[in-house]
Amino acid sequence: MNIVFNKRIFNSVLWGLTLVFVLMSNARGAEIMNGEKNNGGDKVFARSEAVDVKKVKFKNRYGIELTGDLYLPKDRKTGKLPAIAVSGPFGAVKEQASGLYAQTMAERGFAALAFDPSYTGESGGEPRNVASPDINTEDFSAAVDFLSVQPEIDADKIGIIGICGFGGFALNAAANDPRIKATVTSTMYDMSRVNANGYFDAMGEKERYELRQKLNEQRTEDFKNGTFAKAPGLPEKLTGEEPQFVQDYYGYYKTPRGFHKRSINSNGNWNMTSVLSFMNMPILAYSGEIRSAVLMLHGEKAHSRYFSEDAYKKLKGDNKELMIIPGANHVDLYDQKDKIPFDKIEKFFKTNLK
Repeated sequence: MNIVFNKRIFNSVLWGLTLVFVLMSNARGAEIMNGEKNNGGDKVFARSEAVDVKKVKFKNRYGIELTGDLYLPKDRKTGKLPAIAVSGPFGAVKEQASGLYAQTMAERGFAALAFDPSYTGESGGEPRNVASPDINTEDFSAAVDFLSVQPEIDADKIGIIGICGFGGFALNAAANDPRIKATVTSTMYDMSRVNANGYFDAMGEKERYELRQKLNEQRTEDFKNGTFAKAPGLPEKLTGEEPQFVQDYYGYYKTPRGFHKRSINSNGNWNMTSVLSFMNMPILAYSGEIRSAVLMLHGEKAHSRYFSEDAYKKLKGDNKELMIIPGANHVDLYDQKDKIPFDKIEKFFKTNLK
């Protein structure tokens, strides 16, 4: 979710910033917690009786322990399964959209891992509610590490799905990790672009410098206080004056449709200074070097549509596709199964995880 606004677009840069930022290994490289089956009661979507779910833990390259839900089809035949790692949206948890995507792909014959990124949800990392262009990209490769050593999974048939801000991290991971054989992005945000340039590239060098001044002054205060100042979150109530996309986010994160107590966007705040690294480290610098297949999905009416359209232009080769979903807005592709083109996603992965 979430973006930086120029003062001319919204009342406060810091309010806009919020909209951008609203464990042990075993011999197999991870721990499956006593074969525990998740009963689905903590999910915002209905549990499918066609899949089994196991809570899993694994570590990334920085030693941060990540927690995920591994979905497996109950009616699986002998032989190893193709697998998909799923994360996002930005500020969400695995019990929200990524879990729905993972469960649906497991219903269609894939092993699918929905995981909480570092510093959020049930995953480890201190301080909490921090984001990083490097570490969040690494989280996808750590998920590939985990999937690669599971006995029921074919290590040569692993893909990823990144939703919202994790769509950008997914492309970054695919550029860096050839083990990822196919990538789907859904309703993608380029988090580094929006933090450095503002929404629709409305911020220039002057505004960017002023923002850096504010945030680095905040760093000093945080160090003095031994705490981390929080950016504002989504409003607890709507006034009706908010932009439509803010109302759309509210309709997902703040209502029974998508609310989850561990989700930053539902019930918390990002650390204010998380923005700094994104302003300085473009995550899509090498996306043009992705050799594996990429399918990008975006809603026709999404405020964020330009992120996917521009990112798609950088991709090369004949195995790249951009699909615009008629009538869909940004959050429709979080959970509206009549708009998420799961038939297309299934065909894409079956074609490219051969």
